[in-house]
Parts: sequence; C-alpha cells; structure tokens
Amino acid sequence: MAVSRGLRRLVRVRSLEEEQSRQALESAQGELHRLESTLEAANERERQGRRLVQSSARTGELSDRLAGLEETRSASRHALALGPIIEAKGGQVATLRQAFLVKRVERRQAETLIEQTEKREAIEEGRRGQQRLDGWYSSRLYKKRGETEPLATAAEPNGAPAEASKPSVEEDLSAKLRKT
Repeated sequence: MAVSRGLRRLVRVRSLEEEQSRQALESAQGELHRLESTLEAANERERQGRRLVQSSARTGELSDRLAGLEETRSASRHALALGPIIEAKGGQVATLRQAFLVKRVERRQAETLIEQTEKREAIEEGRRGQQRLDGWYSSRLYKKRGETEPLATAAEPNGAPAEASKPSVEEDLSAKLRKT
C-alpha cells in the first residue's frame, strides 16, 4: 500500500495550519511584549515624577512639584489601565500557544503515519526481493543438477504463489540423501 496523495496533502495542510498558528502566536507574544514594555515605561515615568517632586521640595519650585505630582498620577493611571489589558493578552497568548502545540502534534502524527507506511513498504519490498532472489537461486540449483524443476514458481489463477508445487526442505534433503 503506497502512501496516498491524500495523506501527503494532509501533512501539507497540517504544516500550513501549524505555520499560521505559529505566526499568530508570535504576533500575540510581540503585542504582549510591547504592552509590558509600555507598562515598564509608565512605571519609570512614575518614578521620575516622584524624583521631580523630591527635588522640587529641596529647591522650592512649585511648578516642578505640580509637574511631578501630575506625572506620577498620570503614569500610575496608565499603569493601572494596562494591567487588565496585559492580563487578557497573556491569556490569549496561552490559548494561542496551546492551539499551536495541538497543530504541531497533528502534523507530527500525520508525518509519523507516512513514515510508518513507508517503512512497511520498504520491508515488504525487501521481502519480495529476497523471495525473487531465493527463487532465482533455487532455479539455478535445479538447472545445475539437471532436475526438471520449473525455473520460476507457478502461480495460482488469483496471482498467489502455488506452495504445493515447491518441495519442502525435508523432502529436498531426503531426496539428496537417497541419491548418495
């Protein structure tokens, strides 16, 4: 049984699905990374606002103090808004990662099925080759001894080899012993 074109097509489709799933995962991971970077930037802005408030307390600059307080408040609101978005994106990344792994398993299963079929075919072809070689060698031996054994094994009408026409190993050995 040869590997069908449909099975090879299935592997190709599974590979394409896996690639699409991988790209969706990478895109979501990139978006998550961008959101996390934005959160880190908001946290840094908040720290800078606090430092500005501390430095204005030493210098007495009211405008720096107000700017620092506003910067701190704005950055903390931004970080607070990013939290749920990052959490949702993290869940989406986990879902996409799971989908990607499922697609990878499906592709590998199809590839394994093809490999097993090809291995079975190779084993069968080896057996058939060995049978042909055995038949050839056997017919060569019969020719050398001058016996009237057919060169090739006879086949039944359905294509199956006729086992009854071949002498068994025991019969062959007993015939040889009788001749000596």
